[in-house]
Amino acid sequence: MSESQGLRIDEGMEVTLHFTLKLEDGTQVDSTRDKAPATFQVGDGNLPPGFEQPLKGMGAGESGSFEIAPEHGFGQHNPQNIQVLKREDFESDEPEVGMVMSFADPAGGELPGVIKSIDDQRVEVDFNHPLAGRTLTFEVEVLEVKPATTH
Repeated sequence: MSESQGLRIDEGMEVTLHFTLKLEDGTQVDSTRDKAPATFQVGDGNLPPGFEQPLKGMGAGESGSFEIAPEHGFGQHNPQNIQVLKREDFESDEPEVGMVMSFADPAGGELPGVIKSIDDQRVEVDFNHPLAGRTLTFEVEVLEVKPATTH
């Protein structure tokens, strides 16, 4: 019996799992099923806390399906995150409705925004996460749980 048998997902553990993320209507948003499984350390910020919480206590070989409410997933849709920018600010890129573009945020990072509408003068950009306000189904199959090694 290997050491990792019997270990449960908790703080300080490294977890390898397959997951599938679906919308309310069953549309698949993301999945590792057709590629390599995901490996992360509990609490490292790779998964929103609302996705980590239901996994706690699970062990290798276990599967589960969890409903994640917006406030535990990617947040509620916030109308204040929709900004109207000047059309002339887009001279290099030709924006199209539905297109995701990167914008510089005040902290010097990049913020993705979805183009909502365009007219001659203005471009409306939605900076909400595309999954904000959605209740998601998070299906997981835990492959391995082991103590995280600190580098």
